[in-house]
Amino acid sequence: MAILEGKKILVAGIASERSIATGIADALYREGAELAFTYLNDKLKSRVEAVAGRCESNLLYPCDVSSDEQIEDLFKNLSQNWPKFDGFIHAIAFAPAEQLDGDYLDCVTREGFKVAHDISSYSFAAMAKAARPYLNDESSLITLSYLGAERSMPNYNVMGLAKASLEANVRFMAASLGKSSIRVNAISAGPIRTLAAAGISNFRKMLTQFEKSAPLGRCVTIEEVGNSAAFLASNFASAVTGQVLHVDNGFSTTTLPSTDT
Repeated sequence: MAILEGKKILVAGIASERSIATGIADALYREGAELAFTYLNDKLKSRVEAVAGRCESNLLYPCDVSSDEQIEDLFKNLSQNWPKFDGFIHAIAFAPAEQLDGDYLDCVTREGFKVAHDISSYSFAAMAKAARPYLNDESSLITLSYLGAERSMPNYNVMGLAKASLEANVRFMAASLGKSSIRVNAISAGPIRTLAAAGISNFRKMLTQFEKSAPLGRCVTIEEVGNSAAFLASNFASAVTGQVLHVDNGFSTTTLPSTDT
């Protein structure tokens, strides 16, 4: 039997066919989950509809996570179809483009800092607060982080701070929701060519360095991240909460690429 048979899971954050959230949605569907989706705006709606269609879902809801009202409306509307459900995928992050190119202190502004933390970190807690009345016991909440939360990286800048906040959020949310046996985890994926990554200066050079340094000698795929998310959403991960799972071909365990020539 598929490991997510009978589970209902919301996927938030698809921006294109190559989004990590798309890989996650495909894996969840393959493993038997019934899915619902959010979309940010009308421009992205058709892209989300394409993924929802192949996952046999017509449950699509608008949601801009910078608005508490839209988050509340999302879960109220979802409850009309799913009075209770089994968790959500939070694949949402944003910082203004000028924050992601150049020296950190030259780039960072009060407004950029606020926006990055609001959208990339606080929104995970905001969604959990609004969803809590509708979550089944033993639900699973999953967000996406990156190694820039732990280490400084060129041009990642304020997003690294926002991801560090997100990882702390995971731990505090896990403690808060544990009494209901609701689990909260993050996946720290290796760099992948996505629409979001395109905003980071010199990203292709980062991919080349990653391939040289990762023990498995290659980049990660959205399908591999999706498989890890399916595991975390399943009962096979029933004792896993408050964790950041690195899905990065071992890159986070290394310091330098091989010196062999």
